[in-house]
Amino acid sequence: MIRKLESVRRSSWLVAALVVLAGAAIRPAAGDEKPGTFRVVAYNVYECTGWPKDRTQGHVATAKGQMPARFAQELELHEPDLINFSESPREEVVADIARRLKMNYVFLPSGGKWPGAILTRYQIVASRKATELAPTADKALFTRHWGMAELHRPDGKRIIVHSAHLHPSDAALRQREVAVMLEVMKPDLAAEREMILMGDLNHEPTRPEYRQWIQGGWTDGFQATDERPGVTFMADDLKRRIDYVFAVGPLAKSVIESRPLFEGEFRLNTSDPADFALSDHLPQLCVFRLDP
Repeated sequence: MIRKLESVRRSSWLVAALVVLAGAAIRPAAGDEKPGTFRVVAYNVYECTGWPKDRTQGHVATAKGQMPARFAQELELHEPDLINFSESPREEVVADIARRLKMNYVFLPSGGKWPGAILTRYQIVASRKATELAPTADKALFTRHWGMAELHRPDGKRIIVHSAHLHPSDAALRQREVAVMLEVMKPDLAAEREMILMGDLNHEPTRPEYRQWIQGGWTDGFQATDERPGVTFMADDLKRRIDYVFAVGPLAKSVIESRPLFEGEFRLNTSDPADFALSDHLPQLCVFRLDP
């Protein structure tokens, strides 16, 4: 279900006028504006309960209802335009985080108990979940989540976003999931529409599933900018790159930065037995240049 950000009421005309004047005072001079960018974060959030799961302070922060604020504040430091959650918390928690980030969101139910979500500062004009995208697919597929949202950018262009969390242990099942997704995406891929595929895909770049994506026309945002390992899992023993932002169409040629966010509260201080990270995964950031 799509949720729109509620407009904030002004307490008085005086406050509104002061806000306008302050904004005018800090507006950059003509020609000083930065080129437009599209900042995307793929993040398996481990239900927003903290990692490792046995850390007392993580339990306390969760019990006190602090996690929405912690996630929102840490993500906001990277000024995202689009975020996906794998292993999402309950919808009311997603709504709280979206409100704090001043974003719209789509909650994507799970075939099991691992839902997803798409959060964005752009307008969401349409969305579909896995059972709507592929109604005849085997029920053994997409037990985590898969869903799509169509976003309307301020410049009038539209971007299709696919958010997915593939099966964690059965490689053959993952390959079937990828095949179904590519078949559904085929018309948009053929038209080279601007599309993003993001999430915890549970395979490394050496796996057949990865080759399926590449052969299907997708560009791995990280490989477009960097050849380092780029591992995202696990936060306390980083060994695997399984979280991705893929792109197709004009966006695929405009990646200017992509990296795991091994910083701040996303990472774990393994020398401190009381420390906890926000999740067992690191977020994957990908920044695209938007041509005027």
